[in-house]
Amino acid sequence: MTRVAAIDCGTNSIRLLVADANPETGELVDLDRRMTIVRLGQGVDRTGRLAPEALERTFAACREYAAVIKELGAEKVRFVATSASRDAENRDEFVQGVLDIVGVEPEVITGDQEAQFSFTGATKELTGRADLDTPYLVVDIGGGSTEFVVGDDTVESALSVDIGCVRMTERHLVGEDGKITDPPTAEQIAAIRADITEALDRVTRTVPIRSARTLVGLAGSVTTVAALSLGLTAYDSTAIHHSRIPYAKVAELTDWLLTSTHDQRALKPVIHPGRVDVIASGALVLRLIMEWIDADEVVVSEHDILDGIAFALAAETHPGEKLG
Repeated sequence: MTRVAAIDCGTNSIRLLVADANPETGELVDLDRRMTIVRLGQGVDRTGRLAPEALERTFAACREYAAVIKELGAEKVRFVATSASRDAENRDEFVQGVLDIVGVEPEVITGDQEAQFSFTGATKELTGRADLDTPYLVVDIGGGSTEFVVGDDTVESALSVDIGCVRMTERHLVGEDGKITDPPTAEQIAAIRADITEALDRVTRTVPIRSARTLVGLAGSVTTVAALSLGLTAYDSTAIHHSRIPYAKVAELTDWLLTSTHDQRALKPVIHPGRVDVIASGALVLRLIMEWIDADEVVVSEHDILDGIAFALAAETHPGEKLG
């Protein structure tokens, strides 16, 4: 077993996994798994730059994570950065800040690597289950982008498109005053639907998503919808992991999220405060994917790209391209 630390920094959240991993046996023992909403991608779709306050929120989380990594004695550390940092003109500020705090440079992994990490993390535990048919469609709904990966034991094909929950919210629900319309208008919802539908059409031309027999959903939008569906009064990753949420429930919750106010959503304890303003867009992405492929249910996984990175790090696979 190798003690590793994996950090995944996305558009909305930054997450840490410190674990003992054995890639040969598929054994992964969590020592610390945590998530912080930092909204690194705040305004990036509009300005092309990382906002100073977003960088500081991210660096504060990095300082916390660096302390955990040191305390637990991880032998290897890998920091992967995704959509927001790729898009930003001032990404050098981000790179230097992470290097100073964590001691490693953030990497831009290729789309193929990201797909493989997400697929491995999400499906390793599902292999051989008689109640789930293959091929899988693994869908990772992030803040800036959504990844689609189809495969059985290995990845067959994959594609990433820019329909994440933060990007859809900022692109379609923010008015000229900079405030989010709450709740959104019918015209705004139609615009998000059109954006998602156009992306799904592009995905279908590259990835055979309609051939999948089991839909596996990852990341905060999906796990939050699952928590709401299960009626949890507090977030419980054990209950959420491998739960199976029917399409009818996803549709019902999406309708409620799109017509509720910020205050009404904030009253739900399983919706993280950092997701209150973007969860409706994330739920709509999930709903339209299910409609597009005619999925009866989504299997929800708490294991994702972090787990895949941990296995790869333990096996000493080649790192991705540095951001700097």
